[in-house]
Amino acid sequence: MTPEKVKTSIRTFPSSAEIVPEPLGVVLVISAWNYPILLSLDPVVGAIAAGNAVVLKPSEIALLQQKWDKIFYTGNGRVGKIVMTAAAKHLTPFGLELGGKSPVVVDSNNNLLVTARRIISGKWGLNNGQACISPDYVITTKEYAPKLVDALKTELEQFYGKNPLESEDLSRIVSSNHFARLSKLLNDDKVSGTIVYGGEKDEKKLRIAPTILLDVPQDSSIMGEEIFGPLLPVITVHKLEESIDVINSGEKPLAAYVFTNDKNFKEQFVKNVSSG
Repeated sequence: MTPEKVKTSIRTFPSSAEIVPEPLGVVLVISAWNYPILLSLDPVVGAIAAGNAVVLKPSEIALLQQKWDKIFYTGNGRVGKIVMTAAAKHLTPFGLELGGKSPVVVDSNNNLLVTARRIISGKWGLNNGQACISPDYVITTKEYAPKLVDALKTELEQFYGKNPLESEDLSRIVSSNHFARLSKLLNDDKVSGTIVYGGEKDEKKLRIAPTILLDVPQDSSIMGEEIFGPLLPVITVHKLEESIDVINSGEKPLAAYVFTNDKNFKEQFVKNVSSG
């Protein structure tokens, strides 16, 4: 916030000039439920460093009726639309850090063991799937899917044991509301018959075991929203190149992952899949 001296034009000699940063004023920061401390402090630090006063609301139930000088929201698109609508009434500038279904594309040309372990670490090891950059669904070929699923099953047992609901390493679901939301996704008629691993639940302890779903229909509710939980759909295609069309047919993903040693496909993926 220190003023910065700048050169002036010869036409305004002998004047001097400086750029004086001004705080916007009072900033409303709304954080997300899954990482409430990190996602609160990150924008708050920036806002205070810039000289603003801050009102922090660590949930999606906001103080949006008031007039603010800036609003910063981290969370999902549904609430993001509410924030934008409220901001428009006062022409309030805003920043939205939103999510998106993050795909994982797995080629047969890769180290299967390493791939399985990294998917498990990113999906279930990262707050049991309750993270914005957590792998949301996997795309692989029909031919390779059985090998990948078997590897995931084997490694999941290494990570969480034969009874994952009792594992001290498995994060619980954040609340009863989100437990009910995930249970509803899992109990969907289009989804329940696709479970190939896991599916166990303990409502009292708010725990859901790591669950793999194979060939979930694209029009099912689980494929229409971010999962934010331990459910991992595996979508199969005939050729890996088709995965790019599958990804691009939906909303822009927050993160996109690809496991391949094929240089040409790697370049094709980076060129054609927009994320982040």
